[in-house]
Amino acid sequence: MTKIVHPYAHRLGIIRDWKSRWYAGSAKKMREFVKTDAALRGFLAKRLKGNYVSNIEIERSQKDLRVQIHTARPGMIIGRSGESATKLKKDLVQLMKTLKLTSVPQMHLDIIEVRSPESNSAIVAAMVVEGLEKRMPFRRVMKQTIDKVMANRDVKGVRIAVSGMLGAASMSRKEELKKGRIPLQTFRADIDYAHDEAQLPLGTIGVTVWIYKGDVFAERTK
Repeated sequence: MTKIVHPYAHRLGIIRDWKSRWYAGSAKKMREFVKTDAALRGFLAKRLKGNYVSNIEIERSQKDLRVQIHTARPGMIIGRSGESATKLKKDLVQLMKTLKLTSVPQMHLDIIEVRSPESNSAIVAAMVVEGLEKRMPFRRVMKQTIDKVMANRDVKGVRIAVSGMLGAASMSRKEELKKGRIPLQTFRADIDYAHDEAQLPLGTIGVTVWIYKGDVFAERTK
């Protein structure tokens, strides 16, 4: 069995919940729901690039669809007096109409602020990508980011890996920096994982981040 396991999927049902929460009931509905979820996530990833979005959660009831966007910059997504959020909601409804669904659900959009962005792996990966796309030296970007993350009290360990044509080299390679512990095989270990890509003239550079925030123990029943 391979040792490479996705840290989020590895903990589903133990300390993690699913990012899409719904019940289809039939194979046709399930195909439709999966297709819609993938289209919504792809659209939001392109539209909200650079807004430090950490997570997109989708919930469905019988007639409603709720999209929750967790971001470190809620003001940029909401806009002045909520104009940007209203436009984004309309565009999502329009996207669902183009998918030729059997019925278009009632759309609800929630924008939730991430209180501690330095302890969120997706936002940290976006910070590294931003630094690389500004042509900053990759080692300096990694070191500064790790120091910033470890300054947070909640964080027990962090690991950042970048791979690709680093430093304008003629051959792709992988560089990694680590501080603290990253117990990947411990189920109760709260490990936040994210992967992002920086688009540079020589090609794409992959950025992977692991953040360990301590162990999660179930509350003892009295």
